[in-house]
Amino acid sequence: MRKLLFLLFIVSGHMVAQKQPVDYVNPLIGTHDSRWMQFPGPTRPFGMVKLSPDNQETGWKAGYEYDINNIAGFSHIHSWTMAGLLVMPTTGTLQIEPGKEQNPDGGYRSRFSHENEKAEAGYYSVLLDDYKIKAELTTTLRTGFHRYTFPKSDSARILVDLLTPSEYGYEISYAEIKKVSTTEIQGTCYQQALRKANFNEYVLHFVMRFSKPFESMNGWVEDKIFRNQDFITSGFEHRDIGTFLNFKTTEGEQILVQVGISLVSPEQARLNLETELNPFNWNFEKVVEDSKNEWNKILSTLRVESKNEELKTKFYTNMYRAYSGRSVWSDVNGKYMDMYEKEQELANPLQPVYGSDGFWISFWNLNQLWSLATPEIANNWVVSFLEMYDKGGWIPRGPAGIEYSGIMVASHEISLMTNAYHKGIRNYDVEKMYQAITKLQTTQGGAHNGGGTVGNRNLNDYISLGFVPDDAGPVSNTLAYAYDDWTVAQMAKALGKEKDYKTFTKRAFNYKHVFDSSIGYMRRKNRDGTWAHFSPYGDVAWLGSGFVEGNSWQYTYFVPHDLSGLIQLMGQNEFNNRLEKGFETSAKHNFNSEHLGSNSLEGMGVLPVNHGNQPNMQAAYLFNYSQKPWLTQKWANEIMNKYYGSTPRNGWLGDEDEGQMGAWFVMSALGLFEMDGGASVKPIYEIGTPKFDKVTIELDPKYYPGKTFTIEAKNVSEQNIYIQSATLNGKPLTKPGSIMMNL
Repeated sequence: MRKLLFLLFIVSGHMVAQKQPVDYVNPLIGTHDSRWMQFPGPTRPFGMVKLSPDNQETGWKAGYEYDINNIAGFSHIHSWTMAGLLVMPTTGTLQIEPGKEQNPDGGYRSRFSHENEKAEAGYYSVLLDDYKIKAELTTTLRTGFHRYTFPKSDSARILVDLLTPSEYGYEISYAEIKKVSTTEIQGTCYQQALRKANFNEYVLHFVMRFSKPFESMNGWVEDKIFRNQDFITSGFEHRDIGTFLNFKTTEGEQILVQVGISLVSPEQARLNLETELNPFNWNFEKVVEDSKNEWNKILSTLRVESKNEELKTKFYTNMYRAYSGRSVWSDVNGKYMDMYEKEQELANPLQPVYGSDGFWISFWNLNQLWSLATPEIANNWVVSFLEMYDKGGWIPRGPAGIEYSGIMVASHEISLMTNAYHKGIRNYDVEKMYQAITKLQTTQGGAHNGGGTVGNRNLNDYISLGFVPDDAGPVSNTLAYAYDDWTVAQMAKALGKEKDYKTFTKRAFNYKHVFDSSIGYMRRKNRDGTWAHFSPYGDVAWLGSGFVEGNSWQYTYFVPHDLSGLIQLMGQNEFNNRLEKGFETSAKHNFNSEHLGSNSLEGMGVLPVNHGNQPNMQAAYLFNYSQKPWLTQKWANEIMNKYYGSTPRNGWLGDEDEGQMGAWFVMSALGLFEMDGGASVKPIYEIGTPKFDKVTIELDPKYYPGKTFTIEAKNVSEQNIYIQSATLNGKPLTKPGSIMMNL
């Protein structure tokens, strides 16, 4: 990416002045039926602390549900498989259980009204009706900052509960809370994630300080209450444990609470707290302002112009989600706990170690956005992966905490890394990166002695047979492994490793081994080469036989690295006709099928196009490769309009998985997409249909010296979505489907 380019789309539109991008973020969008990692409370980009209200009981998609009219408290961790440290201000009769969603009077929950709730990037507030307490929240990267405005009360309390409901649930093996002074407590909690996340053991340390001295520290273990304590412990058993600090308050009195956390030690939690919050000297508004400025810096890398205010809200809220779901787990001085629960320290503490869910098929969303808008963050992810490779010998698929989760299938983190390299994002050891990704594609995966699993589960069969047999695992893993092989081949080509390039390129065509030409679909295949059961729909799997969170219809199109080859196998007419009929069928359901099955997994296999999950998020852009780019423009626009909403109940209809749906919308609204995930030696951006009159991409000069890249769409509107002509730097574009950009 080396020079300033200008891309002009001619369609129909207007230009208007803008507020700041951060002002358009609405964290309440999509908070109905959403995941634990999609929360209305404040965080920073990749925040360790995600401080947000919780009101649901333990279970899938737990956390905050917009349609529940009570709140149990405000917890500090909303990362995948990780939770903990809930704080709740109360008055009146003491309650030590949160109570139930349907019976808030049975615990310390409080009713609230959305009329008295406000959520912005960097700030959240709500009036707790049962206590007449106004709660306000903000954060730094590793700390939470609460401001509670109390009524006059002789029984004001701030509760700290260490065992509360979450999406995956967790057990405590040991916990303790210690009084440091009348304005400070600290604690440690050994936690074990549940719901098939038993790889994730971590120790949460915290330091909490108060702007006003508390009159007494008290607590509970199970149902036994202890008063006037300096130390409370659960012992070495799984027990409910918490503390409550007593205050006397006057009408309108504010008590501020600052919380630092760490996975390393209480001392590290205190260091995080003092380093990040002391400069603000208890000034809550200044921290909110600082948070908004940090968010605005990222969001302003993409400046959009339109008279459609709702569209801008959708755009910047989707972009916000792409940077808010995953977490930094290294402390301010670079210390962190590795997968062996050993303390490590980064040479450069500003180069964070990240934790997250897996990067399954993120090449159609996150990879593209991060490398374009924030290449430094894309670079940080590569460095973080290599840090784990150094300590544990493998690149992680989904580094929950800093553990090997083994979540999902294939190794699509390879695409994130190679996408970065091919775009000139290379501030890391390139040869080490190459060794790490080739290991993933040449060494059978399995259990790791630090916990969890690593590598590809079905790799040996795939290498020996050229496909994943039905008795071993999902046939769709054949397609996923083949794509990853292609990404390694492209990296080998860039590095001049000709032998590897040929080997992995040959393997990249293994997708043909599971294409049944007699029916024109990808099909389950037996170990002896005979075909197994077939249905274009259903057969949804995760680790067993079938198609991972999808169906044969969807996975038949899962060949992002060789669509010309797939079209030859299917025939262009069949490729197009089947695809168009699939869109027409799925449009009736707003491109989301999660609700159509007896459970969400079964539902993933019901429709042809299910944008509510990852396996065919590329579907609209397939027409660019089959001589019908106007259908790409039509259906990409339909998905942006029907699947993506701007209210709490219709923001994302399926599983907005840590920003993957959000990032797809951002790229598509720009009118850009990368079918192969940008993992080719010369990355290609394809043209879709832009939603804005004008977009200015502020390029990071450290990586892209072009300063800005501008997209103008003349006469764009909800009716005018079809591109009639396009120019690049004043020169006509002759290929409507895709262009190569050297930013």
